[in-house]
Amino acid sequence: MKLFRMFRLFRFLLLPLLLSCVPAAQAEAPRVEKVVYHFGDSSNAMGGLRNIRNHLDASPNAQIVVVALGGGIDFLLEGAADKNGNPYEVVVQELAARHVQFRVCNNTLKARGLGKDKVLPEATIVPSGVAEISRLQALEGYAYIKP
Repeated sequence: MKLFRMFRLFRFLLLPLLLSCVPAAQAEAPRVEKVVYHFGDSSNAMGGLRNIRNHLDASPNAQIVVVALGGGIDFLLEGAADKNGNPYEVVVQELAARHVQFRVCNNTLKARGLGKDKVLPEATIVPSGVAEISRLQALEGYAYIKP
C-alpha cells in the first residue's frame, strides 16, 4: 500500500513539477531553400537567368546565389548583351531586386586583365569562384545547379 501511495504522490505531485523544469520543445525554424547557380560559360546565360526567374516564380522565398567564373562572367560585365542584342543588365537588375545575389570570380578578372569597374554594380567580387561555390555547398547547405 505504501508503494501505491508513493506512486500516486510521484505521479500527481512530483512528475508535473519535474516536467515543468524541462524547457518546452522549441518550434523548428522554417527551412529555407538555398541554391547556388554556377555559370562557367555565358553562351547560355539568358537561359540560365530565365531558369532563375522560373525558380523564383515557383519558390518566391528561395535564396539564390549566382557564382560566375571563367567565361561565365561575361554576362555580368558592363554593356554585355546576348546574341540577339538584348542587354543582360536589365534581367540582372530584375533578379537582384528579387534578392538574387551575383558573385564574380576575382581570379578570372585578374587572368583576363579586367578591372572591377567593368563588372555590373549588382555583382560582388569574390576571391575565387570555385572556392565560393564549395563554401556555399559545404558550409551553408546550398544545393548546386549548373544551367
